[in-house]
Amino acid sequence: MSDRLAARLAARNIHYGWVVVAATFLTSITAAGAVGAPGVLMIPLQKEFGWTASEISTALAIRLVLFGLMGPFAAALINRFGVRRMALTSLSIIGGGMILSLGMSNLWELVLLWGVVVGLGTGMTALVLGATIATRWFTARRGLVIGLLTASSATGQLVFIPMTAWLAEEIGWRTALSVICAMLAVAATGVLLLMRDRPGDVGLRAYGEAPGAPDPAPPPPAGSVAFAAIDTLRMAAKTKVFWVLFATFFVCGASTNGLIQTHLVPMCVDFGMPAVKAAGMLAVIGIFDFIGTVASGWLSDRYDNRWLLFWYYGLRGLSLLYLPFSDFTFYGLSLFAVFYGLDWVATVPPTVKLTAERFGREKANLVFGWVFAGHQLGAACAAFGGGFSRTYLESYMPAFYVAGVLCLFAALMCPTMGRKAQPVAA
Repeated sequence: MSDRLAARLAARNIHYGWVVVAATFLTSITAAGAVGAPGVLMIPLQKEFGWTASEISTALAIRLVLFGLMGPFAAALINRFGVRRMALTSLSIIGGGMILSLGMSNLWELVLLWGVVVGLGTGMTALVLGATIATRWFTARRGLVIGLLTASSATGQLVFIPMTAWLAEEIGWRTALSVICAMLAVAATGVLLLMRDRPGDVGLRAYGEAPGAPDPAPPPPAGSVAFAAIDTLRMAAKTKVFWVLFATFFVCGASTNGLIQTHLVPMCVDFGMPAVKAAGMLAVIGIFDFIGTVASGWLSDRYDNRWLLFWYYGLRGLSLLYLPFSDFTFYGLSLFAVFYGLDWVATVPPTVKLTAERFGREKANLVFGWVFAGHQLGAACAAFGGGFSRTYLESYMPAFYVAGVLCLFAALMCPTMGRKAQPVAA
C-alpha cells in the first residue's frame, strides 16, 4: 500500500515523507494521551482506593523515569529493528498495560502497570521517534517537522486530559481509559499500513535532497542494542554541549510534564476550581503549545538555536513564577495558560537541531535519546517533588517556585554552548 501511495504522490510532486509524518503524528498524539491521562485521574483514584497524592505520584514518577531512560535504548532499537516494528511494539505494550489496569485494586498494581509497563511502552518511542523521522526523511524543513511532531506529543497529553477528566467524572475512570485504548488501536492500524523506515524503502531520497538514486540503508549497527546506546553516551559525554543540553532538558522536564501535567489539576482543585474546568486550562495550554512549538520549529530553521533556547527557558521561568500571583481566577489562569502554553515544549526543535548539528545525522537520535533521558529524570523529580510538597508541606507552591528559578538558570546556560561546530566523531 505504501509503495502504491508513494508512487501516486510522487506523480503529484508530493514527498511520501509527509505521509510518514502524518502516521507518526497520530502515533505520538495517542501515546501521549496514555502518558497524560494518569495525572488527571489522581483524584478519582484517591476517592475510590484511598491512596494519597504522594503514593500515586510515586507510581507516576516511576513511569516518567522509565519513559526517559528508555530513550537512548529506544533509538538503538529503532536503528536495529526499524521504525514501524518499534512503533507497533510500543503501542501494543501501552495498550496492554492500560487494559490490565482496568481491573486493578492494589497500589502495587498501579506501580506495575502505570509505572513500569506504561513507562517502558511509551519510552520505546517517546520523542526519539519524531527525532528519527525528521532526521532520516527530511533535510529541508527539518525544524518544521520536529516542531509538528513535538507538538503532537505534548498537545496529545494536554488535549486528552479534559476528555479524560469529563469521562472519569461522568461515567468513571475505567471508561476514560477504555477510550484511550481504542485510540491506541487506531494509531497502530495507521502505522501498520503507512509507516516505512527510510526514504529508500519507497525509492526516494530525503526531502530537500537533489533527485537521484536513493541512499542505501546503512547496515544494522554492530554489537548489542545496549552497547550502541552506551557507546554513544561515552562519545557524547566528552563534549560540553551534551551536558548543557542534558541539564537544560532536565529543567524542561521538571517544569512541564513532571509538574504542570501531573499537579496543575489537583492544585487548582485545592483552590476551589472544579477538576473538569481545571483540565480545560490544560487543553488551552495544549492548543497554544501546538502554535508555539510549530512556530519554534520554523524559527529553528532560521535563527541561532542557542538564543532561541535562552528566550524559551527565561519566559517559561517567568510564567511559572507568575502562577501563584494569578489568584487562581479564570482570568488569571487563562493568562497563564496562553503565555505558558506558547512555551510548553518549544524547547524541543532547537534542542534536536543542535543535537543533529553537533553529532551528525546517524548519531542524532541516539544522542537525543540520552538528552531526553535527562528531560524525564527532571520530570520524575518534579512529579515526586510536587506530591511530596502537597503531602508534607500542604501546598504545591514550593514546587512551582523551584521550577521557575531552575528555568532562569537554564536560560543562562544555553548561550555557553558556543557556535555551530562540526559533528563529533564516534
